[in-house]
Amino acid sequence: MTAPVAALPSRSAPNVDQTFPKLTPPQIERVAAHGRRRRIEPGELLGTVGKVTPRFYVVSTGTIEVVQPGDNEKTTTVTAFGPGEFTGEVSMLSGRPSLVTLRVGEAGEVIEVERDALLSLVQTDAELSEIFVRAFLLRRAQLVATGYGDVVLVGSNHSSDTIRIKEFLTRNLHPYAFIDPDRDAGVQDLLDRFKFAIADLPVLICRGNAVLRNPTNRQIADCLGFNEAIDQADVRDVVIVGAGPAGLAAAVYAASEGLEVLVVESNSPGGQAGSSSKIENYLGFPSGITGQELTARAYTQSQKFGAELLIAEGATRLDCTRKAYTIEIDNGPRVPTKTVIIATGAEYRKLPLDNLTQFEGAGVYYGATFIESQLCEGEEVVVVGGGNSAGQAAVFLAQTASKVHMLIRSRGLAETMSRYLIRRIEESPAIVLRTCTELTALEGNGQLERVRWQTDHEPSESHDIRHVFVMTGAEPSTQWLKGCLTLDARGFIKTGPDLSRDDLSAAKWPLARPPHLLETSRPGVFAVGDVRAGNIKRVASAVGEGSIAISFVHQVLQE
Repeated sequence: MTAPVAALPSRSAPNVDQTFPKLTPPQIERVAAHGRRRRIEPGELLGTVGKVTPRFYVVSTGTIEVVQPGDNEKTTTVTAFGPGEFTGEVSMLSGRPSLVTLRVGEAGEVIEVERDALLSLVQTDAELSEIFVRAFLLRRAQLVATGYGDVVLVGSNHSSDTIRIKEFLTRNLHPYAFIDPDRDAGVQDLLDRFKFAIADLPVLICRGNAVLRNPTNRQIADCLGFNEAIDQADVRDVVIVGAGPAGLAAAVYAASEGLEVLVVESNSPGGQAGSSSKIENYLGFPSGITGQELTARAYTQSQKFGAELLIAEGATRLDCTRKAYTIEIDNGPRVPTKTVIIATGAEYRKLPLDNLTQFEGAGVYYGATFIESQLCEGEEVVVVGGGNSAGQAAVFLAQTASKVHMLIRSRGLAETMSRYLIRRIEESPAIVLRTCTELTALEGNGQLERVRWQTDHEPSESHDIRHVFVMTGAEPSTQWLKGCLTLDARGFIKTGPDLSRDDLSAAKWPLARPPHLLETSRPGVFAVGDVRAGNIKRVASAVGEGSIAISFVHQVLQE
């Protein structure tokens, strides 16, 4: 079983000149300096779907075809690269297995460049870097948009696990084809072929032969080879735990400055910001940018400079008994490192409702992305929270929902939300702001069907609403540190001048100098972003802290 054939970007599509650019003769010569010229013959395979493609090709003469394997050993030609054009998409930067098969069409000559040499080229040649990285991103975006890839997901949109898998693949920029049994009458034939029943859904068909029943995120990452190219035993200059905006910023700056970098992410890149529907107050994006777009660009940017990202592998313990730190990973080897940056962020605080977990992913959500918005199109929804994330979600959901009930415990939004969002909420006829109101009950059989809320001094009200978005406060993700670092009373990591003499004495701070600005109670261990005590809960400040931390990492490495 393979995913349905879907076209790569049409040669008449918008941005085609950037998606399939032709290099000039001087540009081709600069590429040739990093590789070698060689002949190619018809039918020769230069890359195979599901296998890492170690080489990048620029066509001098002849053609290289992108083909999709089908049933009965038949193949379909999707597109072809001619003279002056080049192969590759984002997997060339990440070192992950290829999503396409490359086969020579017409005989000719190519410039063959090893992947390491390509990474060196994009780091040193600004013009070629812009051309290649932009084309790689546009090609991957088209693969995602068309569902062209090596994954088929079969599951109901009413299933929390189906939503989880869709979000994991989407936030890791991995294209997939989706089959909904609620809408596709022929799904049973597919399930019969692989000996599965409807009760086994969701099912992920990975690379045409591996069939996974309700896989964990880690099982998906293993099947798709997300981490195959990473040697966890290597000693890095810095290991960054968490791939939200702060962690990704740290990765970009560290790798661009020549440090050996590994990022460890327990789920998907982006953190809370990755689920933001639209960020309109981030510098440089006057029309706004989604959290997914912003973090996807940062993700690719870090890989361009050589940072490695370990996906769906959570850090379980920091061994801080000695200067050469190690980080224990889920069911894996310890990762040694000279310095550590903790960017594990914070999670939305859970509502104090006894049956909350029963409806998480089945009517209760902690992010408002395109995936969730499609589930509640034309329906009423509830957004709980009064911060910027809640405001962004309410404005975004108002585009598809019939009504958005925004529940806040305070008497107004002025103290917790940016003014531009408050004005959007006030001006939207689809948003109803309910102050001094709390959600008191969730009801339903497997799927959320009704909610109850109560306003001060008023009887509680019941409403037939099936979708609740919770964005209330934050709990720091520091449980895995197990007492290794000094925390404040709320569990956030104390750093720099916030560490008192008593804190440093209790932690047995070993150096004559005080901790650097973002340094924790352990030398060479830094905390950035939402996990840090005193952090300003904004994407821009998280990015700033991630970049600033690298200047201190350099100083520690020189000590």
